[in-house]
Amino acid sequence: RAAGKAEFPARFQLVAAMNPCPCGHLGDPAGNCRCTSEQIARYQGRISGPLLDRIDIQVQVPTQPAETFIDNDPAPEVPSARIREKVIGAHYRQLERQGCANAQLENGQLERHCRLDRECRAFLLRAMNSLGLSARGYHRILRVARSIADLAGEEAIALPHVTEAVGYRRLDAGASVY
Repeated sequence: RAAGKAEFPARFQLVAAMNPCPCGHLGDPAGNCRCTSEQIARYQGRISGPLLDRIDIQVQVPTQPAETFIDNDPAPEVPSARIREKVIGAHYRQLERQGCANAQLENGQLERHCRLDRECRAFLLRAMNSLGLSARGYHRILRVARSIADLAGEEAIALPHVTEAVGYRRLDAGASVY
């Protein structure tokens, strides 16, 4: 490794899932988790920080109550066609603005295409310091915030876009969100 460099070009999308603890019930409203804090820390520590740092969006999916599945009057859903239109529109905006998807932006291009106002920069600085985020995490937040703004049809990245993007980076800060 020290004597050379190898490149393996690939473009892919990784989707992964894991339980919050060995038994899988941490954070369950029913309180069924019996894992010790040491077991939880050891289990969550199996995923390295550098790997988590490379995952753009990290979310906790809470246990759903049984009523969610047997409710006869479900909440109205956004039609798939509508979501598809928003995604296509966002992708088109990215290609028009910078000639590639936000995920393919080089770090040097981020400052040009992901400009933040003073309020957004101050918030992001506080978040980086409090969550202990790396430079890689910062760049990933910018890309995700830019994508959120694109999905909203906004030209500029605003504070709600940045706060949402930061919210997707909590797991790599080394603290459990459960």
